[in-house]
Amino acid sequence: MTKIKSTTVVAIRHNGEVVIGADGQATLGNTVAKSSVKKLRVLQGGKIVTGFAGSTADAFTLLEKFEEKLGAFGNNMKRSAVELAKEWRTDRMLSKLEAMMIVADKEDILIISGNGDVIEPDMEIATIGSGSMYAQSAARAMKQFAPSMTAEEMVRESLNIAADICIYTNHNLVIERVTG
Repeated sequence: MTKIKSTTVVAIRHNGEVVIGADGQATLGNTVAKSSVKKLRVLQGGKIVTGFAGSTADAFTLLEKFEEKLGAFGNNMKRSAVELAKEWRTDRMLSKLEAMMIVADKEDILIISGNGDVIEPDMEIATIGSGSMYAQSAARAMKQFAPSMTAEEMVRESLNIAADICIYTNHNLVIERVTG
């Protein structure tokens, strides 16, 4: 059976702001299954924002697990991310999940994978999904050559550039700001 997959997510910290955005496309094989999937979740009243790429059902499972870890570790995002990555890698059921997550708060942006990775990205730019390298390239260029742009403008333009190039990314964007 062909899996439904979701794609491009970008998080940027710039000039004290942390913004995360995602496109809305989910594909079933080489067909658009839905064009308005919400791939971002705001947690703790906006203090943490998460984004996911990959199999949608798997991502929701991981999001629930991440929320459990936040509860267990006093809302410490970094510790919760590390504990989720450890469980994801070693748990028999979780290890079969096909998704990636970006989690962000005011201090950190992290990429979490099922290989046990918790990555703090370079240049305070994190991207995941099939359009991630296009979005990352665009974001890096904007940070370096257009520092007067806001984090939100950089996220929006990075996603739009990815959508222009990647067939698995669309222009139906959802953008959230970390508030706390």
